[in-house]
Amino acid sequence: MRERADGAVASLAPGYFALVMGSGIVSVALKIQGFDVASAVLLAVCAAGYVLILLLHLLRLLRHRVQLREEFHDPRRGFGFFTFVAGTNVLGIRLSMEGQIGWTSALLLLGFAAWLVLGYVVPWTAVLGRTSRPVVATANGTWFIWSVASQSCAVAAATLEPMLPLLRRELAVLAVFSWSVGIFLYAACGIFVALRMMLYKLRPEDLTPPYWVAMGAMAISVVAGARIVEMEDAPMVTATRGLVGGLSVVCWAFATWLIPPLVAAGWWRHFRHRVPLRYEATWWSIVFPVGMYGVACLTLGEADNLPIVGGIGAVWLWVACAVWLTAFAFMCRHLWHSVLLGR
Repeated sequence: MRERADGAVASLAPGYFALVMGSGIVSVALKIQGFDVASAVLLAVCAAGYVLILLLHLLRLLRHRVQLREEFHDPRRGFGFFTFVAGTNVLGIRLSMEGQIGWTSALLLLGFAAWLVLGYVVPWTAVLGRTSRPVVATANGTWFIWSVASQSCAVAAATLEPMLPLLRRELAVLAVFSWSVGIFLYAACGIFVALRMMLYKLRPEDLTPPYWVAMGAMAISVVAGARIVEMEDAPMVTATRGLVGGLSVVCWAFATWLIPPLVAAGWWRHFRHRVPLRYEATWWSIVFPVGMYGVACLTLGEADNLPIVGGIGAVWLWVACAVWLTAFAFMCRHLWHSVLLGR
């Protein structure tokens, strides 16, 4: 049992904070719609998952540094470390809805600092520092998590802005800065991933769940933009409000357009080419985008007075809940059989 547990720690995916992201964002959507009890349950899962995964990563740092170092140098997995940034900020955003401003502020500081550090370390170790070329052959959906991490800082800063009036200008700068960088990072990652799909053979095994993050990154850009538009007047907000508002609608349209191709890719992978449908940590890379799209619709519908978009979000919430329940149930089953029973 101890050996199996240690093996699970050694092989812990760097992107497992996507569990925190997915649980947190579905909790946010439920809270917006007034389902307080269900939202509180998912908040508990989100917070417990954050603490547990953080402790497991610290244990991995102490006991399995070689594997950890290898993942920082692997462009297929290294960008998964940005889920720590997004998970930290998503948890903080959800806690702000409970009036926990202190925790939200602390988590934003931690998330933003981690984003700055990882934003320079991961691209260097995983991409620029590699001797083998071409690196574009290794681009995949996890690269979009870099953009998600940036936008999560923007959402957290914009969420805190009305609660901390003395820091309004600073939070406005942080929100607009993070949102702007996130847009450019999305464009850059999109180019690399598109080149990989066009220049190299795309096998069914290559269309992994993290490609859904391409949609989730657009959805969180919508939420960040809508929150910035709603902020009180500050020099940075006043200068960009029209641009941010317009691009937010464009991002929502593109996120909506991406959903059918992503569903079709999953059908092509699992039903057309019979790739086994087994649980893996990357399933949570589907949960977060699906939940994020629901929050994006609800937020944009309220910010820009678009009842149709808000109605889509209200319906999509139940899709997000179903996806979360599926991923959580299969995760529990997987842990029971692999860690406890050793199968």
